[in-house]
Amino acid sequence: MRWRSKKLPALLLGSALVASVLGLGTVATAADPGSPAPAGNHTGHTMAVSTQASGDDPDGDGYIPAVPQVTGVTPSTHTPPPRYHKEFQANCSVTHTAPDDPIVYPGQPGTSHDHTFMGNTTTNAHSTTASLYGGRTTCLAPADASAYWMPSLYNGDRKILPVGPQVIYYKAGVTDYTSVRPFPKGLRFVVGDPMQSADEFRRHRGFVEGWECGDSFFNVDIPASCPSRPDVQLNIRMQAPSCWDGKYLDTPDHKSHMAYPVVKPGTNDNMCPASHPVALPMIEFKMAFPVNGDMSRVRLASGRGYSFHYDFF
Repeated sequence: MRWRSKKLPALLLGSALVASVLGLGTVATAADPGSPAPAGNHTGHTMAVSTQASGDDPDGDGYIPAVPQVTGVTPSTHTPPPRYHKEFQANCSVTHTAPDDPIVYPGQPGTSHDHTFMGNTTTNAHSTTASLYGGRTTCLAPADASAYWMPSLYNGDRKILPVGPQVIYYKAGVTDYTSVRPFPKGLRFVVGDPMQSADEFRRHRGFVEGWECGDSFFNVDIPASCPSRPDVQLNIRMQAPSCWDGKYLDTPDHKSHMAYPVVKPGTNDNMCPASHPVALPMIEFKMAFPVNGDMSRVRLASGRGYSFHYDFF
């Protein structure tokens, strides 16, 4: 069963955004090595383990401790009373593309597959928390200095870039929306895996409706064709984990410090697991690519459609 997130109160989300301005929040998406994969193949991307020193990880072991760490927290089991609230949307436009990934390949320009970057305009292979902080942004929320990226989409050899602000939701993934805290400054993680199989993508906790175009929904791979109409685009949605261990801003696999909510026993409520007790906003990408008609040559830089993943810093 796919878990559905609860919506985060506007006030709380607003405080999360303000916190990012004050140095409490940043976001990312990660990619892997290789050039754009040939159509029909799922090639060349291994989720790398960070082994290179960087500005945020001077010893290069892949662990970036939070300072201070959040301890003594237990997952909230509270069910707050119903009240009016809604999600917050960052809505960020594309800034640039590059074969860089400051999460998976910090300080190694040109090592990853090609990425499409949104939000912070300064993002590159050498990006750190300090370099991103205060940077200009293409997000409609002017205080959001976060970096967001995903594998670039191609139609044959032509790169297809999303046009205009893309929807990036901030929601509450847990029932107790009052327990959600702002992102800690410097947090980063990868959602999904470029090496995942079609079945793994379909069963991923962040899977929402897969690839969509026209009246075609829940596609694990990019559809072979879409209605050739001006109003039809290729869309995908994917949710990020929203429970944090409170200890690390990143780990060697860029995932272990984060977890998806679990169902509270005997209820339909969502709560964070004991291993990751700190509730953070849940990010959801909703991307739209201006391509339709014959889709047989449409692919991701990371491979087939089910290799879709993204980074948040």
